[in-house]
Amino acid sequence: MAEKKTGFMAEFKKFIMRGNVLDMAVGMVVGAAFTAIVQSVVKDIINPVVGLLIGSIDFQELRIILKPATDTAGEVAIRYGALIQNIIQFLITAFILFVIIRATNRLKDKREAEAKAKAEAESKAKAAEEAAKPAPVPEDIALLREIRDALKKN
Repeated sequence: MAEKKTGFMAEFKKFIMRGNVLDMAVGMVVGAAFTAIVQSVVKDIINPVVGLLIGSIDFQELRIILKPATDTAGEVAIRYGALIQNIIQFLITAFILFVIIRATNRLKDKREAEAKAKAEAESKAKAAEEAAKPAPVPEDIALLREIRDALKKN
């Protein structure tokens, strides 16, 4: 049974130390920080402007009251202001992610095109170099030249 525990722990350690898991953990931490920034932009910048446009109402307090509060029970309401805030937050987050991914893809495509152009240029240079080399002399021609040169000496 100790072997299974050691095997399990070794396998778990191997899983945790894989690059994908670490990358995912970093992404989650950065994503949480990014979410806090987007929430602040929506809550502290966009919502006050939208609230001012619709009549100086606190945007998050927009609601439809179904049952007013009483001494014994709280208010029952549909808080559509919070929903609108979350939709705006989602759209901003999606837009920013779209811009980041688009820029990353363009950079990747540019690097791939540069690498492809470099490889093609190297291939053309190598082909030109090969074409510039004189063709190897066939063995029978080389032998005939040696015989000719030996006859000239005699």
